[in-house]
Amino acid sequence: MAPFVGRALKAVRAGESKLSWTNPDLRGPETITLSSPVFAADGSIPQRYAGRGVGDNISPPLAWTGVPSGAAELVLIIEDADAPLPRPFVHCTAHGIPADLDGLAEGALSAATASPRIKIARAYVGPRPVRGHGPHRYSFQIFALGTAAGLPVKVSLKHLIAAASGHVISRGRLDGWFELS
Repeated sequence: MAPFVGRALKAVRAGESKLSWTNPDLRGPETITLSSPVFAADGSIPQRYAGRGVGDNISPPLAWTGVPSGAAELVLIIEDADAPLPRPFVHCTAHGIPADLDGLAEGALSAATASPRIKIARAYVGPRPVRGHGPHRYSFQIFALGTAAGLPVKVSLKHLIAAASGHVISRGRLDGWFELS
């Protein structure tokens, strides 16, 4: 898409208030620290992890600490709140992540290299914002559930949130930025 389209849509953004993070059904103590060895919190996501035609379209490695001992499973949602859409663009949803894991290796959320230990409802699609639209914030959100959701692998974000509703015992977030000028 030509940069002039991105510049024309510069003011159009889904917005932070529409992230899964702000959904009242997913509220909980923020005791999980989510990080990545390849980008700092509020730092730039390396081009390697960008979407097709821009990068290698593989998920970055992630690490976390602070998962409560009563956690039954973890849920991970990656969204772009700056997408020029009515709702954030969903880049990945995974659930059934064993609570004893302390991270995911590079590519663990990607279609071709997915980890067999987790259920990937939507495989990772790397950042690829509209050229000229400005910087986009990608929110990696992790939720610890006190009760296993018991969902099938393929489930919509809406159904995932409904299953997690009232069961979040802790959560954490990591934001990274990416831009195509």
